[in-house]
Amino acid sequence: MEPVYTPVIWIARTLFAAQGLKITISGAENIPTSGGAVLVSNHLSYFDFAYAGLVAIPSKRLVRFMAKDDVFRHKISGPLMRGMHHIPVDRTAGAASFREAVSALKAGEIVGVFPEATISRSFELKAFKSGAVRMAQAAAVPVLPMIIWGSQRVWTKGHPKRLGRTNVPITLSVGESIVAERQVDADKINLQLRAAMTDLLHAAQEAYPAVPSNELKYLPARLGGAAPTLEEATALDEEEAARRAARRGLAG
Repeated sequence: MEPVYTPVIWIARTLFAAQGLKITISGAENIPTSGGAVLVSNHLSYFDFAYAGLVAIPSKRLVRFMAKDDVFRHKISGPLMRGMHHIPVDRTAGAASFREAVSALKAGEIVGVFPEATISRSFELKAFKSGAVRMAQAAAVPVLPMIIWGSQRVWTKGHPKRLGRTNVPITLSVGESIVAERQVDADKINLQLRAAMTDLLHAAQEAYPAVPSNELKYLPARLGGAAPTLEEATALDEEEAARRAARRGLAG
């Protein structure tokens, strides 16, 4: 039992139950009961790290997530994130967080990574950064593909949060581990990882209950939803990044 992580899990599961969230986990047997691994997930909502960690509970494991360092500076979330031994990521100087993650992996931890870096507005898989694969190679541990589906209906970018009793179904699915051999090009393994996650995501979407007509904004355009296409979402992300850069320039 960990003094911070264990109570946080208990509180989170109590809150999820109060919201009526119907969380379905498949592939939990693919989480190793010991040893390091990189758990790689898609990113649809602000609560994904809280949901994603649930897949490791049946194996009696905890996941140390990599998250942007802003979260660690917050007066409430900061102490919790540090107490749970999550790993801060400074996007302007990522070498230190990479080393910390590799050290955790070598020590037998499961490290959680969202390779898209930011929430997908299209609810499709965005381009993957290769850091997760490179960490697995450096630590000689496997990569575990997983997907989340349905979490965007709780709280996602550009839409109001829905924290009441929504009874939203959320699917968590873990695929078979992928060996990240050091001599293999990281981009090649990244393509294999993305293909595995695409298959998991499409299977979860096909099995998911029908979404009400007033919630089509939470469905990708590919499935007849009203979410922006991947190309449109990418353009929105680029515009947002440009605005942030401009604000930083003015602040400097």
